[in-house]
Amino acid sequence: MAFTPEQEAKLLQIVEAFENGKRLNELPHVGTTNPFNLLVEVLDTDGESKQAQLATLLPYIEDECSYGIEWDTAVSSPVCTRIGSVALHKSLPIQNMMKGCILNDSGKIVEYLTPTNWLAHLRDGSIGQVMVEIPAHYRKFETDGTKRRAKISLYPIPGYHFVPKGYISAYEATVQRSTNKLCSVVNMDADYRGGGNNSAWDGSYRTLLGRPATAISRTNFRTYARNRNTATKEWNCADYNLYKTMVWLYYIEYANFNSQATFNAQKDASGYAQGGLGNGVTTLSGTEWNEYNGYYPFVPCGHSDSLGNASGEVAYDIPKEDETILKTVMVPRYRGIENPFGHIWKWTDGINVEISSEADGGTSKVYVSDDPSKYNDSNYDGYPMRGLEARKEGYVKALIFGEFGEIMPEEVGAGTTTYFCDYHYTNIPASGKSLRGVLFGGSAYSGAAAGLAAARSNAAPSPANAYIGSRLCFIPQTA
Repeated sequence: MAFTPEQEAKLLQIVEAFENGKRLNELPHVGTTNPFNLLVEVLDTDGESKQAQLATLLPYIEDECSYGIEWDTAVSSPVCTRIGSVALHKSLPIQNMMKGCILNDSGKIVEYLTPTNWLAHLRDGSIGQVMVEIPAHYRKFETDGTKRRAKISLYPIPGYHFVPKGYISAYEATVQRSTNKLCSVVNMDADYRGGGNNSAWDGSYRTLLGRPATAISRTNFRTYARNRNTATKEWNCADYNLYKTMVWLYYIEYANFNSQATFNAQKDASGYAQGGLGNGVTTLSGTEWNEYNGYYPFVPCGHSDSLGNASGEVAYDIPKEDETILKTVMVPRYRGIENPFGHIWKWTDGINVEISSEADGGTSKVYVSDDPSKYNDSNYDGYPMRGLEARKEGYVKALIFGEFGEIMPEEVGAGTTTYFCDYHYTNIPASGKSLRGVLFGGSAYSGAAAGLAAARSNAAPSPANAYIGSRLCFIPQTA
């Protein structure tokens, strides 16, 4: 590309400004062109003599236009170091673009929800599904010896991967029983009965009305999600790639891998988010939950909707038959997403794990697809291998990570307050090779083992248990 004398003069001003520590928004514009976009255009243009000169600007551009976290895999603390733009860590532009909405079956926005409180909106499914929009952005993961970094930006910085816009259900999903469609709604009608669809409990202290649906295999969760619009593959059950995006947005915002750290609504002295999302719905004992309702869900969908697009926690009193309270649990919310961990395990799609016996290879290979048309429960076609999962159970010490930031456990040996603070469940077949699905998040009796990095790969995608549900996702098709 050729520049006018005026543009060349402006480019030299930009170089000098960067070298003198000027911020991006203080730089001169070249006509109507944002200096960042102009520099990226130059950096991406081969054969230009200015490219070598301006390539030295990339670290400055990245520092001004990205924010993220760094941690040392040899250090046990779950607290990370914030890197990149201090201003962006305070303003959190990508996280603040997450917002609740009603999405119809064609994938069109019916309306955005009031940011501070959703209760005035129609959330019963009659006009669409209650979803949280995650904005398009750019992301980069780096490994440098024992140091790892996760960085995000609104700009297409060279070396960053594009993360497309997507929608994840505000609630743990239920099913419209008359149509077998997966839903994200607040609806107490019998047609949206959750759990295992037990009508005998309607009107009782352990009603399943308005609760998420469980006792469904991943295969059927996928089918029920696709039933929202059978002409496309855009509707899906909980999608691993979207879940992974949410997890990294959370980790970067809080700079802490302990998602169960005590919730604190206040910023710290530097203006950064602090703490975590609290224990979540994880504090029942197995005996309490089993005797209460046989491990079925009990928190009604939308219980935390008074928080709107915000993060926080809302108390829920679990009622007993004699109208006393069994226990009070805290329902967590991350930017409109209710129960991102805990309450019930969630099936995820787009990820399959091949676990071999010791005699048949001794590996646990993690395969991930970003093409919903390839999602299946029987093979790895269209699923590139992203790494090896830990072969043992234990608290997560390290993630596979890699170029795409995989959140599957690579190594165990941590504790409840060290490294990633969440537990990894798996098992090895006695012989042969087994295809496993992956559950995330933990359940109401997982305790400290629950959290955003809690993962289970100990079952095929077929089990349908009382404490296993999913979410609803919409992944817009791109041309």
